[in-house]
Amino acid sequence: MAALPKRIIKETERLTKEPVPGISAVPHDDNLRYFDVTIDGPSQSPYEGGLFKLELFLPDDYPMTPPKVRFLTKIYHPNIDRLGRICLDVLKSNWSPALQIRTILLSIQALLGAPNPDDPLANDVAQTWKENQEQAISTAKEWTAKYATRDTNPTS
Repeated sequence: MAALPKRIIKETERLTKEPVPGISAVPHDDNLRYFDVTIDGPSQSPYEGGLFKLELFLPDDYPMTPPKVRFLTKIYHPNIDRLGRICLDVLKSNWSPALQIRTILLSIQALLGAPNPDDPLANDVAQTWKENQEQAISTAKEWTAKYATRDTNPTS
């Protein structure tokens, strides 16, 4: 494998030395561009108490292109589809090489705290969110309890 760019080494070191509260990102030993990520569900959100697993991969042309990130834990959210793909502007049109891994992970954590049904990836979830927000939040809490608790989401 080619040597890692200094930028990736620096970002990885910073993630390790100055972890973001509620977020963990650990590179694989055999591929330092591939990270196992966990994000705690934000308090005061339907995802509170949940531990969500994600994968993050830095393409060869990072930082000129955004990292590839997806949820591995099932989640009921209008901006995250059933394959775990995330609809977030900083991962697409608003990407900038000035952004870093930690910025992206903080943005994803913020998205959990503030779902945006007006820019959905999961149209059915967004529809429910708009028409019956109470029901959508209730389902999100159920899914969090079912799929994202430390008991149902073992670290293996």
